Amino acid sequence: MSKENRIHCAALRDRVMSADAAARLIPNGANVGMSGFTGAGYPKAVPQALAARINAANASGEKFRIGVWTGASTAPELDGALAKVDGIEMRLPYQSDPTCRERINDGRMEYIDIHLSHVAQFVWSGFLGKLDVAVVEVAGILEDGRLIPSSSVGNNKTWLDQADKVILEVNSWQSPDLEGMHDIYYGTQLPPNRQPIPLVRASDRIGEPYLRCAADKIIAVVETHSADRNSAFSAPDENSQRIAGHILDFFAHEVKKGRLPANLLPLQSGVGNIANAVMAGLNDGPFDNLTAYTEVLQDGMLEMIKSGKLASASATAFSLSNEALAELTADLGRYRDRIVLRPQEISNHPEVIRRLGVIAMNGMIEADIYGNVNSTHVMGSKIMNGIGGSGDFARNAYLSIFMTPSVAKQGAVSCIVPMVPHVDHTEHDVQVLVTERGLADLRGLSPKQRAKAVIENCAHPDFKPALTDYYKRALDQSPGRHTPHLLGEVFDWHLRALRGESM
Repeated sequence: MSKENRIHCAALRDRVMSADAAARLIPNGANVGMSGFTGAGYPKAVPQALAARINAANASGEKFRIGVWTGASTAPELDGALAKVDGIEMRLPYQSDPTCRERINDGRMEYIDIHLSHVAQFVWSGFLGKLDVAVVEVAGILEDGRLIPSSSVGNNKTWLDQADKVILEVNSWQSPDLEGMHDIYYGTQLPPNRQPIPLVRASDRIGEPYLRCAADKIIAVVETHSADRNSAFSAPDENSQRIAGHILDFFAHEVKKGRLPANLLPLQSGVGNIANAVMAGLNDGPFDNLTAYTEVLQDGMLEMIKSGKLASASATAFSLSNEALAELTADLGRYRDRIVLRPQEISNHPEVIRRLGVIAMNGMIEADIYGNVNSTHVMGSKIMNGIGGSGDFARNAYLSIFMTPSVAKQGAVSCIVPMVPHVDHTEHDVQVLVTERGLADLRGLSPKQRAKAVIENCAHPDFKPALTDYYKRALDQSPGRHTPHLLGEVFDWHLRALRGESM
């Protein structure tokens, strides 16, 4: 398919229009499902044109707002543009835009933080209301109207199926060699008609390479040539390398014990520098013929595919630096057979995660001494980004690992606390905690045993005495001795850290 012509369906050529014209087809108050996942495959032109329209409406005294549903985070051209003109009434399921975050935390934007695997089912069931319009980026349109997916899949299948009206952005910047990389599964159903998903290996392809959409629903086609927002990753710092080292040593121990095979189990990894450091360690480590079943494929996994360490990777989107993207694009034909991009309802599906025995590795803001994890809120009430898919994987993984440096804010704040003020992952879903100080294997431990392991292995030396003192006093003074807490003190811990007071 040529760069100049990506629209091969004759029936849709007369619906080609400008982004401004397409934006005028989105009514005030609409719920709009937009493509995009971690800055990949999101619409670039229509959201900006819609933001300009909303800004003009605001200037004339009209309040114009929409609901924005996506796969996950997008980019400044979408979330940022619409948030800056106060154009978003409701946002879900995950965001990372600073303007959105500000609006949510000051109460001007409603936000539903939801497990990514749940979104499609919620929409199909009508829990979120009616989906009025879908705005979906694709890499091309075939003669028969099938759509070549872009650099992310996310919830696009659901948006195209459920929306009353559809606007397509056909982005010629996306490589035509993406064709054939995707696996769009159309077999999911709602209860009581749900059937098992026939996926038994991370590399299995169970669907088809294309998205479908009824031609009579497509009200506009917009041609674009715009790059994805690429994620810049810094080189692994000393703490990230130490965390990675602890995890690799743990894997080696588990293999020796016979609890993991020599090539481990399918890997899932969250996004960020620590995750990339773990991948870099695996790339240099003793484990071969690895596989991945994850949400996002970032630099570290791409490097492992290139080196041959990673035999295959399943995800729903890319999240790559400029350098890694150039590497992928230059040899996409070679990577295409080893990478599968799926809808997030499949990439994050609890049944599949449990069946495959995934090793889940995710970041966190903080953990408490009993193993509860906060991955979304600062001081218990200020949202950062959202839970994303970490809960999908943590609860259902064979191994559930959470990792963070032991301190934040240049050492002023401990990331190991007496009690987290917001719980995203309960102690029941957290099996391993890792900081640069060490690793705490919490499997098979009672709460009091977990507390000792977390303080001893994960806490920074500057905060270990205060945590130990808290635990000892809680053991003596709390009403119960199963999970000892001094509830009057736990939030004061955070307030004192906020004031810069010593523990």
